[in-house]
Amino acid sequence: MQFTKDLMFDEKINGTIHLALGKAYKENGGGNDSVIHWDIVKSMKKSQIILDGKVVQDKGEWKI
Repeated sequence: MQFTKDLMFDEKINGTIHLALGKAYKENGGGNDSVIHWDIVKSMKKSQIILDGKVVQDKGEWKI
C-alpha cells in the first residue's frame, strides 16, 4: 500500500479507514460549526477496530 497524498484517492485504499473531525458539511445535513475540518486516513493493516468487545475489523479486513 502506498499513499498518494491525494485524499480523494487515499481514503479509498483497501485496508484503511477515513475519519473526518471538525466542521461538518451543511449540504449533507451536518450541524458541527467548528472552525476546522480535518481528514485523517489511517492504514489498518496492523490494527483492529473493536466495538462492544467484538472485533469488527482486523488487519484492514471487515469482519461484519
